[in-house]
Amino acid sequence: MTPLPSPRPDILPLNAFQYAWRNPWLRLTVFLLLAYLTYRLVGQIRSVLIDFAVAFLIAYLANPLLNWLERGRVKRGLGVFFVVLAFLALLGLAGVLLATISGQLVTLLQKLPEQIGTLGDTLDRMTRWLSNLGVPGLGNTRAQLIEAAQKYVQNIGQNLMPILQRGLSSTGSILSGLLSIGGVVGQVLLILLLSIYLMLDYSRVNATLLGVFPRPWQPRVLEVSDLIGTAVGGYVRGQLVIATFIGVFVWLGLTVIGIPSAAAIGFLAGAFNIVPYLGPIIGALPAILLALTLPGALLKILVVVGIFVLANQIEGNFLSPYILSRTTDLHPITVLVAILVGVALLGFAGALLAVPTVALGKLLLQRYYYPSRVYTEGP
Repeated sequence: MTPLPSPRPDILPLNAFQYAWRNPWLRLTVFLLLAYLTYRLVGQIRSVLIDFAVAFLIAYLANPLLNWLERGRVKRGLGVFFVVLAFLALLGLAGVLLATISGQLVTLLQKLPEQIGTLGDTLDRMTRWLSNLGVPGLGNTRAQLIEAAQKYVQNIGQNLMPILQRGLSSTGSILSGLLSIGGVVGQVLLILLLSIYLMLDYSRVNATLLGVFPRPWQPRVLEVSDLIGTAVGGYVRGQLVIATFIGVFVWLGLTVIGIPSAAAIGFLAGAFNIVPYLGPIIGALPAILLALTLPGALLKILVVVGIFVLANQIEGNFLSPYILSRTTDLHPITVLVAILVGVALLGFAGALLAVPTVALGKLLLQRYYYPSRVYTEGP
């Protein structure tokens, strides 16, 4: 009787592994272990990943401009140099404007209790006018309103002034922040350096990232990346255009009525308008406070409120539907709810990421879920 051939030692381990891999509990255990290790690794290098993501976003936003310059026979390296100069100029302008408005707000909050007398005169005129119209119960209204205003101003001074004064701290602390590797300036320089390399070799970086995925997956990865570009990139570019309009509109409107630091307030409103609807709200507070110190304070406050309401209405009813319709096409209620959920989960970063994330989810639903048999025929 011929003995059976012994199994080859180079095949037996593979077959044993394949047999064991058929067990769903083993696969689940391995996947959970990999997920846990990935989670721990991401937690350790989270700051690096965030810096790379921000740098890649800068390169992504600048890439159409760089491509346009290359078509105009401008070398890519020179185009990157122009983009970096514009970025540094914007950072310098932001620092100067924010320092200006912070200094003026500190001075304003120190002198604001003295301005309550102007409010008293205004309330006297309003009380006499309402009394002539026959409105009852105005005897103690003036004193109550002035007392409430004084308490409100004191609370603002106690809570906001320390923050502003820390922002305008001494030169020594600024220099120590500049010399600190882990400081904000060091992080900005790291992001800028990464973005320069990414802008110079944008196509090679994309090809490398695509090569990480298995070959059969690459067409689908390209398709999903196009959707991400439409939702995230288009949204960010559109929001930058809208923020620029809001900043210029607020700056010109406040300049016409003589509000101090109109350019700084306009910049503040435009910068925070990267989160929809937030810019006018943030910019209105310093504008109203500065209007309190001017002659005819009540009329100027009403005009200031009108400027910010008009800016918000133009954004919501004209600019956002026209500019963002091809990228997000989200209902204003959806945008607002997304921002609130993002703030509750991740704070300001969540507010920034909420709308493009929801827009991407909508595009994924339209592309993959609605045409699927699960949706059309039911589970």
